[in-house]
Amino acid sequence: MRYIFYLLFTTLLFTGCLNSADNNKNEESESGPAAAKNISSRDLSITKNNSYSDLFLDSSSLDDFIARHHVADTVANRMISFYNTRNYQYAWFNSDGFTEEAQAFWNLFDHYLTTSGDTSLVNKTLEKQMNRLVTDSFTVSANDKTMRQTELRLTYSLLKYASRNFEKGYVKRKELERFVPAKKADPIAIADSLLSKKHKDNKYYEDINASYKSLKAQLQKYVDLNKRGPLPAIPAEAKSLKKGKSSPHVPIIKQYLQLTGDLPGNDTSRLFNDTLADAITNIQERFGMKGTGTLSKELIAEMNVPLRDRIEQILINMGRMRWMPSQPNGTLIIINIPEFILHLFENGKKEFDMNVVVGKDGHSTTQFTGTINQIVFAPYWNIPPRIVTNEILPEIEKNKHYLEENEMEDQGDKDGDGVPDIRQLPGDKNALGKVKFLFPNSFDIYLHDTPAKSLFNQTKRAFSHGCIRLADAQKMAEYLLRNDPDWDATRISEAMNAKEQKVVKLKDKAEVFITYYTAWVDDAGRLNFREDVYGHDKKVRNTLFQ
Repeated sequence: MRYIFYLLFTTLLFTGCLNSADNNKNEESESGPAAAKNISSRDLSITKNNSYSDLFLDSSSLDDFIARHHVADTVANRMISFYNTRNYQYAWFNSDGFTEEAQAFWNLFDHYLTTSGDTSLVNKTLEKQMNRLVTDSFTVSANDKTMRQTELRLTYSLLKYASRNFEKGYVKRKELERFVPAKKADPIAIADSLLSKKHKDNKYYEDINASYKSLKAQLQKYVDLNKRGPLPAIPAEAKSLKKGKSSPHVPIIKQYLQLTGDLPGNDTSRLFNDTLADAITNIQERFGMKGTGTLSKELIAEMNVPLRDRIEQILINMGRMRWMPSQPNGTLIIINIPEFILHLFENGKKEFDMNVVVGKDGHSTTQFTGTINQIVFAPYWNIPPRIVTNEILPEIEKNKHYLEENEMEDQGDKDGDGVPDIRQLPGDKNALGKVKFLFPNSFDIYLHDTPAKSLFNQTKRAFSHGCIRLADAQKMAEYLLRNDPDWDATRISEAMNAKEQKVVKLKDKAEVFITYYTAWVDDAGRLNFREDVYGHDKKVRNTLFQ
């Protein structure tokens, strides 16, 4: 199935870029009374009791940053306006570490610096600090000067990035200031504000972000449903209903599916007919379940989620879609963790989808961007120390032949950390399968084959230690090497089944975006919901909504 993600990239390609020279000229021209008009008033209604972040900075810290870094008037005014809107609340950190927006924006900004060739926004100090922080768990104090400077550098980078990557007028100053939430609010009020806002110039952010636009339309639908009252409750007993049978529960189910758009017409009969079975199949697919056409306990539970919760879920994911970068040319791979699907695009056109296995709870797959630049055929698996300690060594204690039976070898304690360096040899038992795909990152995450093919038949595929397993790794290898005359399908197959590891550097690299969408609209116009597998939605809910 094709997904709406590709529309974002093709739309941004045509409407998302400004001429940076003209933009810089505009930046330097704003000063005096005109500049003052473009500074939001300080929102004193924001307090530590209702703020998105629990950290605040003093306005003098911003003044000092602007002076020491000789920030141009326009950007300085935008920074002042940004923090006035937040009552000088941190945007990128809270006391527990990053806000969700910090990691999302850094992925976006880092990708821009990597692919655009624009060196004017490179900040080595910020890059070094962020690369260290994204791999660590940490806490933050408002008195930490380093974190305060990192906070302000990120805001400066956001404003400079926005000025160069959003067509003028489509992201208003006040709208950009709301890209990072500032204040807890009722989700219905937030939704109403988003949906009712009118612009005199008729330029709206959703016009340059198709995924966001599609989800916003669904937000309108769910707000309208909510105004009419709750959806009909589906009784637990309905799971025993069979096609061809009649039941007083059937009209309730039909009414529900008509309201959600899954069932056409206005049939109110008690008969469980083919049309109802098709509608149930449709909603099962929208929830990421196998389409059986019959109700299950799991489906009924999803159908009975309150409308308010769904509105919150849509709002959370609209927020995430603001941080998706554009990818005008080349190979693009999007992996949506809650969907357990990889989508591959070429110059904005969908080529194929592929089932994946992602990290299980406690070994979560991280959201980040990267560039695949190498393929490793018949790879060794250099087993991470934590797996050696927690899993391999206990097995060796129970079975002294464990390493031999699993085609592993002990290479001694090379690091001197007391943990033996163990690797698994290339072959049928290798946990990485017959090929892996490398994209340099701080998280030691990569794509790879696997001998455990049966896991791809599961609808929820969170089983790995963090890396991403591919259902058809050979297909991926053949695609990435399709323009290399030295690597046809036969040679790729031979290399995968060899006993010696071989590393191949890609001539045509592929960009990878690992995302976390639990709500989105597919290209058939269907609103999809997925389980919050890592609890990210729950964490955002607790900080965003009253």
